[in-house]
Amino acid sequence: MKTRIVAALAVVLALPGSAFAQVLISSGSASNSAHASSWVAGGQLGYNWQTGPWVYGLETDLSGLRLKSEMNTVVPSSAPPLANTSADIDWYGTLRGRLGWSSGPLLFYGTGGLAYGHVELNSSISSSVGPRSLSAQTSATRTGWVAGGGVEYQWYPNLILNVGYQYVDLGSISVANSTTAFSGLLSQSASARAQFSVVTAGLSWRFFTGGNGPWEGLYAGGHAGGAWGNRITGDYFDNPPVPSDARLKRDIVLVARLGDGLGLYRYRYVWSDIVYVGVMAQEVALIHPEAIVRDNLDDYLRVDYGRLGLRLMTWREWQASGQGRSL
Repeated sequence: MKTRIVAALAVVLALPGSAFAQVLISSGSASNSAHASSWVAGGQLGYNWQTGPWVYGLETDLSGLRLKSEMNTVVPSSAPPLANTSADIDWYGTLRGRLGWSSGPLLFYGTGGLAYGHVELNSSISSSVGPRSLSAQTSATRTGWVAGGGVEYQWYPNLILNVGYQYVDLGSISVANSTTAFSGLLSQSASARAQFSVVTAGLSWRFFTGGNGPWEGLYAGGHAGGAWGNRITGDYFDNPPVPSDARLKRDIVLVARLGDGLGLYRYRYVWSDIVYVGVMAQEVALIHPEAIVRDNLDDYLRVDYGRLGLRLMTWREWQASGQGRSL
């Protein structure tokens, strides 16, 4: 394995300046999406009124499920970070009106109303360079709407079989964050559309009947079935930290010395003609070792400018800043 790494580095160092830079610090972005399916089970309670063949009423239900969408994404940069995003809906309930038409033991109905449920979204991304990592999480009980329909069969006067469909919309939630640690940029944004479909079969017991027809009265029961949806999307970006290693710099000139003895230098990278003002990683390692990281792949030193209270600048920015001895 070590032989392969040494050979790879030899190839990189043999490249022209621009190609070398692309191999060493190439940035990358990635997008991904996923959805889920789950079991669902719960109970329902309602009351029907009947006028001729028309049946109308109110129903409430509460269900548990495990509708967890999850995805892993590799960002194709020079030090590929791994991102993980997941969203979970673990319960929901509804309060709905119903309107149906009956024919003998059959009832066909439509339904709609209020929906509510618990939605959670988690997203993280990590890179071995630094190392750098981000995580974000949000969780809430949200409200929305539900619509659907179904058919019921009156098996016995007090025993009702039901097959139903619901479309539930609890809105969307999102997270986003970024970090510029070690002068790189690592960012993520993710969202979940808490919209899903549910198909269930149920059994209800009618406790007492009204006087206007065989469907009128109070009923309660249970149901079970399946759900699918809860689509998540994620966008990720990585611009790896530029090494601050003196071995990768040329035309180095001291321009200032800070109070702690750390020097600020004007220089160019070996692959670029842009003039920067910054620090030398080898010098930082002696004075502020906590601000240094060594990448195991390329063995070059990188500096976390944030730990030093400094900012990497171009020579033009340095001249315009007029800040003298500090960045």
